[in-house]
Amino acid sequence: MIITRPADAAASLRRKVEALGGGAIGVPGLSLRQTPELQRVAARSLAEARAQDWIFSSPAAVRFAFRLVPSLRIPHGARAFGVGAGTQRALARRGIRALVPVDRSDSEGLLELPELTDVRDRDVALIGAAGGRDLIAPTLSERGARVESIHVYERGPPQLNRRHFEALARASDPLITLISSGEALVNLVALLPPPLLARLRHQILIVSSARLAAIAEKQGFEDVREAASASADDLLDAACKALARHRL
Repeated sequence: MIITRPADAAASLRRKVEALGGGAIGVPGLSLRQTPELQRVAARSLAEARAQDWIFSSPAAVRFAFRLVPSLRIPHGARAFGVGAGTQRALARRGIRALVPVDRSDSEGLLELPELTDVRDRDVALIGAAGGRDLIAPTLSERGARVESIHVYERGPPQLNRRHFEALARASDPLITLISSGEALVNLVALLPPPLLARLRHQILIVSSARLAAIAEKQGFEDVREAASASADDLLDAACKALARHRL
């Protein structure tokens, strides 16, 4: 299976693949980083924030926020939210209980939580990275919240090299690519050598949402399967089902 998560976030998924008896190839679709200027601004913003609602957009947002401010604490009485179960677990490891959507692990699911439907005159700290879909902040602002976006890391294209390309070229069929980011998918389409990209387009692609499925189909992928969410377990469950059907 081809794991496209950033290198420092892929270890858990890789272990799960190998525990199932599969082979894992890391081909990151994104790189995550903190620049000195970002570190300075974000650390100050985190330390000074007194929001009533704290939203962490991903496990990476949790990891980078606590890397900047290891002693970070949510103010007493404030609420914490995560976009999915992975973010919830990352916060739980730091003693923070977070509310997350149950049916879908994305921005839409988060915004459907009853606790976020009436946020008029509430202060919200949105912890994540610049760019992306930019749906949460404007939606909450329209609902009357005062939103402060605190960018604790940056996303960028991955640094792919011959090692990644040779690993893909050596891998035997069927290949199953796991995708939970539209930006990562677009980066891989742009950066993979044409023969490798053409091969992947004929193989199985597991995506974490209907939105990503639509993006993948527009990018020419022929066998796109949708997982229940972006969690490692749901991605692997969809991959195993796709592989079983492939072998029939």
